[in-house]
Amino acid sequence: MVEFDQVLEAVGPRLRTLRIAQGATLAEVAASTGISVSTLSRLESGRRKPTLELLLPLARAYQVPLDELVDAPETGDPRVRIRPIKRHGRTFVPLTRRPGGLQAFKLIVPPEDPPEPYQPRSHEGYEWLYVLSGRVHLVLGGRRLDLGPGEVVEFDTRTPHVVANRGEHPAELLALFGPQGERMHVRSGE
Repeated sequence: MVEFDQVLEAVGPRLRTLRIAQGATLAEVAASTGISVSTLSRLESGRRKPTLELLLPLARAYQVPLDELVDAPETGDPRVRIRPIKRHGRTFVPLTRRPGGLQAFKLIVPPEDPPEPYQPRSHEGYEWLYVLSGRVHLVLGGRRLDLGPGEVVEFDTRTPHVVANRGEHPAELLALFGPQGERMHVRSGE
């Protein structure tokens, strides 16, 4: 039971650290979460025990996973522990941890995926792809492009598109997905 109490005691300082790091006031957090300023203040000071009903909106507001609020990651270990996601035979390795906004992934597309004939799809957002290894075939609207290592494309995902691997080996890409209208900004050295 002592360990459980220690975990709960650590939540308040963690909440304060997250709020200050994001430059938010208690009033701003209260407005975005619906939690009163007094409750937020008591949570941060440890005078109120955190509940799931309070932590869920705070995790959304601070854009961190719930487990990060409750159980701080070990200090001193710089390794990033990421869990690959498998979807439709493809592997997505998340490189960003915050929900919403710009998301970065390493994408591994298996050989001959998807099978022809291609069925282009569209959705809200913007996509930027950098080919790390292998070759990919991009169908974008009426255009067809073959891309190799070092090549980059960016496009509005409302345009029907398919990213395909027609080769015999997996293709690896760096993929950035953003909300509609959010584009990459590349700066040259000055």
